[in-house]
Amino acid sequence: MPGVPPVRVAVLISGAGSNMAALIDEGQQAGAPFEVVLVLSNKPDAGGLAIAQGKGVATFEIDHRPFGTDREAHERALDAALTAHDVQVIALAGYMRLLTPWLVGRWAGRMLNIHPSLLPKYPGLDTHARAITAGDAEAGCSVHVVTEGVDEGPVLGQSAVPVLADDTPASLAQRVLAAEHALYPRALADFCRQIRSL
Repeated sequence: MPGVPPVRVAVLISGAGSNMAALIDEGQQAGAPFEVVLVLSNKPDAGGLAIAQGKGVATFEIDHRPFGTDREAHERALDAALTAHDVQVIALAGYMRLLTPWLVGRWAGRMLNIHPSLLPKYPGLDTHARAITAGDAEAGCSVHVVTEGVDEGPVLGQSAVPVLADDTPASLAQRVLAAEHALYPRALADFCRQIRSL
């Protein structure tokens, strides 16, 4: 949209950040409706931090361990960093923390997540093993708005991959991850276009 600045996005990670990298790359394309301006991690040694820095994106780590069991206090520190960078939308990408109602409420309607199943099937963990055990013909991934219920928010987009006869959870996960790298940038771009048109 000419004359409208891109939506400022923060990506929250806990690990290698392959989905984060796909989002950064999409946001750096000419005319993209969003830009990743910050990558935040709860783990100071998360591999994705170096990848983000290499792509010219600001990074910030707020180790959750000193906060003990006080999840909200950790999230308030995260929120302060998000506010300081004028973030408008959060994209969770392998952020392995259960969020409190405080943070979910604070960013209601402005926080997305990618989940490795075709929701509403298999919320939570071990999605690939569950799909194989159930004899499903296909698995996949979903981008959804984050709500208080685990993986329960409105689905914005999905991508399916076939489950092969000789699949293991690891081999299926590899193909689903490739689908995630294509789906998440597209879904985030569509979401941010809608925000800019409001």
